Amino acid sequence: MPLNPTDQHRRAVEFRDLHTAAEPFVIPNPWDAGTARILTGLGFAALATTSAGLAFTLGRRDGANLVSRAETLANAAAVAEATHLPVSADLENGFATNPDQIGETIRLAAEAGLVGGSIEDATGRPESPVFPVDMAVERVVAAVKAAKALPFPFTLTARAENFLYGVPDLGDTIRRLQAYEAAGADVLYAPGLPDLAAVRAVCAAVSRPVNVLAGGTGPTWTAAELAGCGVRRISIGSALPRAALATVLAAATEIKERGSFGFARDALPYKQANAMMADPGKHS
Repeated sequence: MPLNPTDQHRRAVEFRDLHTAAEPFVIPNPWDAGTARILTGLGFAALATTSAGLAFTLGRRDGANLVSRAETLANAAAVAEATHLPVSADLENGFATNPDQIGETIRLAAEAGLVGGSIEDATGRPESPVFPVDMAVERVVAAVKAAKALPFPFTLTARAENFLYGVPDLGDTIRRLQAYEAAGADVLYAPGLPDLAAVRAVCAAVSRPVNVLAGGTGPTWTAAELAGCGVRRISIGSALPRAALATVLAAATEIKERGSFGFARDALPYKQANAMMADPGKHS
């Protein structure tokens, strides 16, 4: 069911304003409606989808162009429907090379109930994992143009993917983020930064809000440490779905190798899990 335009506008304004609030905010990443309900009930201010979480749910690898735009937007719509919070989406590389098709992805994201989304400069091709910077900028320009044409403030995040795809070049990453800022992106994001010095360098090099990935497979930082570097938004990417998969793997391994079911003692009680799926309420 499409969002009420008034409700979507409210969510959009709330999401935009979170980026300029007194304190940075954590935006956790649900991968379905149920996890969106749980995170909403815990009191987070906004949610963002995760491409990896969706890919794993579908039994596919992430980052290899194996999940379609339609599947991604259907998942995002289910998350948005399950909460009253602003929802931004991991729109991967826009599911296109052509800038015009990037704009269409932004328009369809808005129709799905989203109030923000990220476009990355990854190609999904191992032999050439990141778009040339000129082409990457053209794609951001197209996304910005489509976002600005919407009847609400869609928060566009531009991502520089170097560190995720074997190009650990901080200088090039910063130049890309600066170019995306000049192209009109609202938020800048370079996942996989190696240390807090790199985080500080990115934040110092741009004037728009910076999102940083926490809870990855590399260094673990606290929200306070990232705030001290100038970060405005903290996402956790695929950390929650990977944590869930770790629990399933450990439980299934116990069953298979030991024939025991001790894991169930630590499982969420049925009544509690069922209660967490109640609609947390929506604004009209």
